[in-house]
Amino acid sequence: MSSQWRTPRGFEGYFGMARADITPPVGIYHRNWGASAHDTAEGIDQPLTLTVLTLQETPEAKPLVLAGADLGWWRDPKDEGELRSAVLEAFSLDPSRFLLNFSHTHAGPVLCRDDADKPGGEHIPPYLDKLRETVVATIREALSNRFAGTLDFAYGTCNLATHRDLPHPDGSGRYLCGWNPDVPADNTLLLGQVGDSAGVVRGVLLNYACHPTTLGAGNRLLSPDFVGSARQHMEPEKICLFLQGASGELAPRWQYSAEPTPVHAQGSELGYATQAAHARMLPPGQCMEITGVVESGAPLAIWEAKPYQLPATLDARLTEVELPLKPEWQSETEEERQWAASGEPALLERLRRRRRIRIALGGQPYAKIPLWTWRIGDTFLMATPTEAYSNLQTELRAAFPQTAIAVLDVTNGWWGYLPPADTYTTDRYSVWQTPFAQGSLEILIAEAKRAIEDLTH
Repeated sequence: MSSQWRTPRGFEGYFGMARADITPPVGIYHRNWGASAHDTAEGIDQPLTLTVLTLQETPEAKPLVLAGADLGWWRDPKDEGELRSAVLEAFSLDPSRFLLNFSHTHAGPVLCRDDADKPGGEHIPPYLDKLRETVVATIREALSNRFAGTLDFAYGTCNLATHRDLPHPDGSGRYLCGWNPDVPADNTLLLGQVGDSAGVVRGVLLNYACHPTTLGAGNRLLSPDFVGSARQHMEPEKICLFLQGASGELAPRWQYSAEPTPVHAQGSELGYATQAAHARMLPPGQCMEITGVVESGAPLAIWEAKPYQLPATLDARLTEVELPLKPEWQSETEEERQWAASGEPALLERLRRRRRIRIALGGQPYAKIPLWTWRIGDTFLMATPTEAYSNLQTELRAAFPQTAIAVLDVTNGWWGYLPPADTYTTDRYSVWQTPFAQGSLEILIAEAKRAIEDLTH
């Protein structure tokens, strides 16, 4: 029996944190839903923000740069590539050492220069230029404010996320995107605590998997959705970096609202769960030890908080995972030609998304999808530019139960969904939306396990 207890180990080294406002101008192109009756943002619910965390083994070492932004998804890989290239060049970073995770809000601006001809689209190019400059400047600010400290992790739970693949009540076999109360959802919350050498908590990392789709087609406001309200429960005393997890089939019960009331209620649910997980954590860099026994009516074990030596190593790997593509994603289909001829806004939006992804994939039978693996002390962070189902995080955590594992969707790009193989015989959005063939998620899970094992040994 152990006489020592600790939360999952993290890292001891040097950290920097910084925050910037990235709210676009009101009037920017805002059509994120095919069913929207409007094109442009008409106001602001809450500001959109960018949060940066840098990690270094020594002040002179090349950093790992982890950023989170209140944005939806990249429509065009060229736009994402320009921003990432600017960061890598500005700080002479290897491509494995920079991650930009989107919260995946569906109430943010459209991020595609090719949409400059749309209503409000004239704001997109200058906004993307400003976003690129802001990311570089915020990283520079974080590095200039670095401090010695520790990063500890702890798991918690939050029941905000629910399963959102709902069989149609008419028995047709069609699936709807909405709360399915009959299927349990992954409710795991991973919290990282960044403390300085004086033991003061300077920031937290919140890794949780849930689609920010509280606001729907009728919403006309720019908003980080529930993520913004959740962060407020930890701020302003400490910066909260939200990292979207593997949420392909996860979303809140209350979705598609035209007004923000449920945004703040659901954000509070996640915020209180974050506070609860943090309250259970020990002070930065400490563990619990049995320091003695007091003989009373019973023998009482005395546990006390003691300093604990955390690992001081960082590593980053970028590998390419070859995933098979569906044949219909290699060239335009008759169905797509019918969509184009229909003039229906929802079908045209579906067509635009498919064409952009097809161009990015190159029309080949396989696609090489980047997989980032970071080792942060004895904790692992996995990131992809996909929307993987939660199987990715639950299977990795089950395979490596002795460590903390953060899984990030919608990171450094966006390529589509990764649903489990057994869903491919069903009529559901994630299956017909994805360009990836049956079995792709399982290939990625196997490669992710291998990547962790490689960095462990």
